[in-house]
Amino acid sequence: MNIRELIKQRLDELGHEQRDLAAAADVTESYISQLLTGKKALPAPNRSDIYEKVGAFLKLPAGELSKLANLQRREELKRKIEEPARPLFQEIRELILRKCKPEKAKQLRPIFEKEPFGDIERLIAQKLLDVAKGVAKEKWRNENWLRVVARLNHKSYEEMRVIVLEFLDTDIFNLSVQNFAYFLDPLIESWDIDLVSFGMKIILAPQLGRERMKQFEFVEREPEPAINEEPGLKEFLQDTSLSGDITQEELVFLRRLRFGDKRPTELYYYRELQNLRDPLHFQAKGSPSGTRTRPIGNRDG
Repeated sequence: MNIRELIKQRLDELGHEQRDLAAAADVTESYISQLLTGKKALPAPNRSDIYEKVGAFLKLPAGELSKLANLQRREELKRKIEEPARPLFQEIRELILRKCKPEKAKQLRPIFEKEPFGDIERLIAQKLLDVAKGVAKEKWRNENWLRVVARLNHKSYEEMRVIVLEFLDTDIFNLSVQNFAYFLDPLIESWDIDLVSFGMKIILAPQLGRERMKQFEFVEREPEPAINEEPGLKEFLQDTSLSGDITQEELVFLRRLRFGDKRPTELYYYRELQNLRDPLHFQAKGSPSGTRTRPIGNRDG
């Protein structure tokens, strides 16, 4: 059954209103309304606690909504595969350059203008987004942190929860001015890049980031033995809606998977990536058999 239809059906059966569901999930009534009408995309289950809270409120079996959401998201992502990628808006480019050191921004501007959303601009945008999403992913279950971010953006706690959920699902091809205003602007104090080595330094705002500085280096390594890349993996990597936030470590893992005579699709790789990121699928190092890791989001910042 369609997850949206299931939620509506259970609301009717239990005699609840959408505002009751919103209160139980700690989100706005507007968000629930847009979610149920399809105006908002379903959030990724591994990045949100909304399915747990909604499922408990609607008295559904544990994990049922998350499973349905995964299935429905894959179908929706499959329909997007043919959509062309969209470059950054000019306004977002200006906001990103504003955070850069002035002398470096002067060097970068003609590069960006000569090759709009080329390799360098994509690299910078991706790393800034990775850092901001990393902080948001780690902190968003921390109520105190969320309230600080909400206060900085003149939003309510419930509104900010919704905004964070949507931000965690975005990628550089769908980065909005709102994303920048709510997260990249307050989280990132400044950044710089070495145009020879392409190493980046990103300075975080002290009141919102756990670490003061993030540094990325690109080190020359010996080439790995040539491996024929699966067509499904190539399609997965070309579709940024599926693979836009993949890390190098995750990519290495996916490339090492072997299938004999089977040919996995791009959606298989998307699902494998989500399984790899789900802490419930792994045991803590040194823990007895059957002991699961505690999700990162449950730790206080």
